[in-house]
Amino acid sequence: MTSFTFNDIEVGARLVEALVRQASSLRGMPITYGDLLTLARSLHPKDEVLGRAVAVGIGPKLLFVEGFCALHGYPNLACLAVNKDSLRPRAGYEGDWEADKRAVAGFDWRAADAHLAAYVEAMRAKVPARFKPRKERPVDVAWYAYFCSHRAACEKLTPEDKQEIINQMMAGLDPETALGRVLAAKIELGGAS
Repeated sequence: MTSFTFNDIEVGARLVEALVRQASSLRGMPITYGDLLTLARSLHPKDEVLGRAVAVGIGPKLLFVEGFCALHGYPNLACLAVNKDSLRPRAGYEGDWEADKRAVAGFDWRAADAHLAAYVEAMRAKVPARFKPRKERPVDVAWYAYFCSHRAACEKLTPEDKQEIINQMMAGLDPETALGRVLAAKIELGGAS
């Protein structure tokens, strides 16, 4: 199982809400990662953590969504989130995608909200103690120091990649782990978006 950070949990919870809206109002039509983040932001415009979220970091957040759905016996909402280039779910997606989309579209999601808060609290309690949230400015300084001493490993990073690294470091990861997680996400998601 994935070790979630507080960032994964907070953004993942917002994605559950956005995906429920997508499933209910648009009959389970897929939504790109970027559009999903935009929808979530429209539901929670003052959420700073969500405001910093980028598509390249969506993988662990979707695993959070999948875990929530599996625990409560719900259809997999994460099936609706797709890469903008392939219009398919992430590479590691398991299940019958067409059947999952139909199940999500036909499900009554009204009870999901009642279970989400308890799931968030349970998952927050499982965050490793070493993942201590940090402020953005000290993280920026720590990332810059890491970047300066590891330029070759960082040469192909985009601004969105850097933002996700900062997000993960603010959630308690060290620079090397955050970089590795972002590079792995880029491979898994085929560039994200």
